[in-house]
Order: sequence, then C-alpha cells, then structure tokens
Amino acid sequence: MDWFLYILKSISRPEKVYIGSTNDIERRLEDHNRGNTRSTKYYVPWKIVYSEEYATKSEARKRERQLKNWKNRERIENLISKSSS
Repeated sequence: MDWFLYILKSISRPEKVYIGSTNDIERRLEDHNRGNTRSTKYYVPWKIVYSEEYATKSEARKRERQLKNWKNRERIENLISKSSS
C-alpha cells in the first residue's frame, strides 16, 4: 500500500497550509473539507497543492515531520511552486 505526504492550502484563506500524511489522499481531503479535522475545520475548503508518494508509512511520516520542522514558510511555498511548474 502506498503512503502519501501532502500539503493542503485553504481556498478561503490562502495563507493557511496544512501538512499531513495518509494512505488514502482523496478520503483524507474529504475529511478535511467536511470539518472532521480540528486544526483545519475553520479554513475549509481545502485543495491539495503538493504530494509525494512513499512505499511505507514511516517514510511518509518522516518526510511530514521534516516539512513541519521547516520554520521558514518560504521553503514550503518554494516546494509547492516547483511542483506546479
């Protein structure tokens, strides 16, 4: 089963981003947009702006922690913009 690291961006508040990992990215996006996640429910709707695929949960979680430890918002924005180029 594949695992994903993903970055969401709020459509209503574009300055808000969320970084997470899951094995079902579409279901997880639906959870966020239904308000089922406490940290994202105030900024619905969300869209997926970036994702990476991993073979294991531990690899995806390791990358998630790495990105969450990036204190510089510009690094995350650069990662997102490189993927859409």
